[in-house]
Amino acid sequence: MAIQGALPIEFGTVFPHGAYALSVEAMTDFETKRPQMDKVSGLPLWAVDVIDADPEARGKAKSVKVKVAAEHCPTLPDEVPGLPFRPVEFEQMSVMPYVDDSGRRPRVAYSLRARGVKTPGGNGAASRKAPAAAGAGASGSKDAG
Repeated sequence: MAIQGALPIEFGTVFPHGAYALSVEAMTDFETKRPQMDKVSGLPLWAVDVIDADPEARGKAKSVKVKVAAEHCPTLPDEVPGLPFRPVEFEQMSVMPYVDDSGRRPRVAYSLRARGVKTPGGNGAASRKAPAAAGAGASGSKDAG
């Protein structure tokens, strides 16, 4: 099969109603208690907690993590007065479906990756990308529903 690894996908396909960032934090390896590293780039992993603005999203699909591999913590867009969360867009997203068998029955879930974080509608100057070496990104999950 020619398809290997994550599949490129547009931000608007994953989040057609937009997304809001809650926080960003370093990922820690559960066993070693050291920073979790991206297997492709070797850079530290950062998880951005995101709320999907889709009014139809429910349960686990409403709150997801998008992971970014970067030397330094990605910078979230500035707060917007009157909004409880920061509107956010992710650049160069990719998705990898997988079977989540941690519950009562297996289900399809999606691992989300991005190469950068930016203000919605922002141009290149307003974007806050991870360093170029962080090209591979890392995973987050979004339930299939």
